[in-house]
Amino acid sequence: MATKIFTIGHSNHLFSSFMELLQTNNIDLLVDVRTSPYSKYSPHFNKRPLEKALEEAEINYVYLGNKIGGKPRDKKFYHEDKLVYHLLEKDDKYQEGLKELIKLSDSKRVVIMCSEENPYRCHRHHLISQSLLKKGFNINHLRGDGSQEKIGRDYQARLF
Repeated sequence: MATKIFTIGHSNHLFSSFMELLQTNNIDLLVDVRTSPYSKYSPHFNKRPLEKALEEAEINYVYLGNKIGGKPRDKKFYHEDKLVYHLLEKDDKYQEGLKELIKLSDSKRVVIMCSEENPYRCHRHHLISQSLLKKGFNINHLRGDGSQEKIGRDYQARLF
């Protein structure tokens, strides 16, 4: 089993810069964790064009935002309009999506992608990465400038 998963936020990056980050890190599977896999500011990151471009670059695409996305529709996961991560983490649908993500990482070098460039403002850090850390994974946040922030098993979440 792989013990490392990468994360990335597409933000409003040029697609060529985004692809360079994936290729430099030998990513062969992108898991889209956006609840709504679309971008009004960067349409090249909409699901269909993204999927097609990744296919041309021989990078696989899987959508799991319907299970581990950070904007669930059910109000039971919110308090005063803010998502409560630990409530969502306990949800069966979330756990199912997390298991799928872990299984995919067994045979592929995986990056989970959301829209927010800064992982510390995104559910991929505050929710998904924390779940993976508990299961022994190491997390590498790929930043827009090409740097990596490694989050290991000894990391304590800042905001949970």
